[in-house]
Amino acid sequence: MTDTTLVHARTRHLWQELGDEGVILDLDAGTYFGLNAVGRLVWKQIQSPCTLAMLRQSVMAEFDVDAKRCDLDLRALLQAFAARGMIDMDAAA
Repeated sequence: MTDTTLVHARTRHLWQELGDEGVILDLDAGTYFGLNAVGRLVWKQIQSPCTLAMLRQSVMAEFDVDAKRCDLDLRALLQAFAARGMIDMDAAA
């Protein structure tokens, strides 16, 4: 995963914002995925394709976090989404 990796949410999920948090329903598995405020921001942004660099910039603008910590946490979140089949990532952005 690089800064130019294009990330976008798959369409087989319903999601709802709940204040600063959110919840995603996987329609195929029938499972829920809870989101904190950062996860909600990221999920909202990847409804349209965007790069890892764009996501990191948005998170850093919204939350008090340094670039290294933001990058590590963002990559972990995206890997968790990918492992559950919730997103697509295209390396050739």
